[in-house]
Amino acid sequence: MIKVLLVDDHEMVRMGVSAYLSTQADIIVIGEAENGKKGIELALSLKPDIILMDLVMEEVDGIEATREIISHWPEAKVVVVTSFLEDEKLYPVIEAGATSYLLKTSRASDIADAVRATYNGETILEPKVTGKMMTKMRQKQEDSPHEELTERELEILMLMTEGKSNQEIADELFIALKTVKTHVSNILSKLNVSDRTQAVIYAFRNRLTK
Repeated sequence: MIKVLLVDDHEMVRMGVSAYLSTQADIIVIGEAENGKKGIELALSLKPDIILMDLVMEEVDGIEATREIISHWPEAKVVVVTSFLEDEKLYPVIEAGATSYLLKTSRASDIADAVRATYNGETILEPKVTGKMMTKMRQKQEDSPHEELTERELEILMLMTEGKSNQEIADELFIALKTVKTHVSNILSKLNVSDRTQAVIYAFRNRLTK
C-alpha cells in the first residue's frame, strides 16, 4: 500500500484528490495539510511514501516546504501538483529535490499513475516541464561534461534513466549502496546538475541512452 500525504491550501482540491486516490486498491491517503508549514510537520512525523505538494500556499510555500523536508529526510519523494509553470517556481522546486512535476489540469488517473511511478523510483514530468528543463540545459551547457564520466559512472547514469533507485542499482551491479551514492554524487558534480532528475534529463537530451 502506497502511503500518500496531500499538501494543498484548497480544501476542495484535497477532498477531490483524496476521494479519487481512496478508490485505488494500492494507495492510501494518511494525512492532509493546508499549508507548507503543516506539510513539513506531517511529512517528517508520518514519513509517507509520496508527498503530493502544491506550490503556492500561505505561511510556507511548496518550494520551501520541499526544501525543508528534503534537508531533514533526503529519501522523501515529492510530487509537485500545481497550476504554475513559471520559471521562478519550476526551477527552485526541482532544485529543492522534487522528484516529479504535474499540473492540476492532469487527470486524476494521471496523478495516481504518477504516485505509483514515483514510488517505484521513476521521475514523471509534465511535457512542458521537460521542454523547459531541456532548454535551460541547452543554454547553460555548451560543452559536453558527460565526457568526463567514467565507464562505471556512465553505467550508473544509464540505470538512473531507467528509473532505478540507488539500492536497485547497487543490487544490479553487485556493489555497496554507499558506493552507488558516491558515484551518483560524482555524476551530478561532473554534469553540473543539482539532482537526479536533471541528470536523467541531461542523459536523454544528449542521447546518452541506448
